[in-house]
Order: sequence, then structure tokens, then C-alpha cells
Amino acid sequence: MEKLDIVLYPEQGLREVCKPVKEMTDQIDKLIDDMFYTMYDAPGIGLAAPQIAVQERIIVVDVSESKDQPIALINPEIIRTAGKITWEEGCLSLPGIYGKVNRPSDIIVKGMNRDGKMVEIEAHDLLAVCLQHEIDHLNGKMFIDHLSGLKRTRALQQFRKLMNEEQS
Repeated sequence: MEKLDIVLYPEQGLREVCKPVKEMTDQIDKLIDDMFYTMYDAPGIGLAAPQIAVQERIIVVDVSESKDQPIALINPEIIRTAGKITWEEGCLSLPGIYGKVNRPSDIIVKGMNRDGKMVEIEAHDLLAVCLQHEIDHLNGKMFIDHLSGLKRTRALQQFRKLMNEEQS
């Protein structure tokens, strides 16, 4: 497995709508392995293909404490939502930045698994939040887009400050 570079905001590819994957291939299977390796190494609980500069509709998530419940979805789409939850989110493409985001607490996601089979996943709470966050990436959206204008501005100022300190 290969550790991939995670692109950081404001990389343009993070704001693009990704193209659907036409079929499962060995290349995509390897990419999914590399995405899991990269996500676990970061460490994170989710990663979307545009975060590693691949403009395809692929996500990986694992919200388990033991990191033994990996979920990979190709061309995922949310088909049902219910409830409400507020969760403090972060993003591997905006390291060190967090914000409280309101989302549905219960969702059903449909997509293709890495065996090429269509699956539906019923998700609640953290898994629901994580899946929505990663699917947002596939649509060129980031968690900061769910914040108020003022909170988004503050978060981005803080991110720029962190990046400037890191470069010093």
C-alpha cells in the first residue's frame, strides 16, 4: 500500500464535482487500499478521492475505535435522511480547523462496494455525519460551507495562520 498526499484547502480540485466511476477495476481497488492506508495514517475517519487529487466518486470511512470496520463506497448517494444532529467536524484537507455542523442524524446511502455490488448502508450519528461529510467532498463542498459566514471566515483565518506558522 502507498501513502498518498492529501491536498489542502484551497486546492481547486476540492471545489469540483467528481465524475462517476463507470466500473470497478483493479486500479480502483488499489486506490481504495491506498486511501484507507492514507486515512488511517493521517489519522482520520474518512477520506474522499478529491482529497488525494482524484476527481472520481470514491469515499472510504471507518469510525470504529479499533479501526476494523472499513467502508468503501463508489458513486455513493444519500437516498433518505431523518433527524438532526450537531457535530464538531474537522477535515484532513483543513488540518487543525473544527466547526459545529448541523446535519441529518440518520441516513441511508446507496453505492457500489469494492466487490462491484450495489449496497445500501443505514447510518446513524457519527457514521451518518462522516458519510455526509465525505459525500459533500464529491460534490465540491466542504464542512466549512455549512458554517455561518462569520464562523467560516474565522476558521479560514485560523487555517491560514496555522499554515503560515508551519512554513516558518
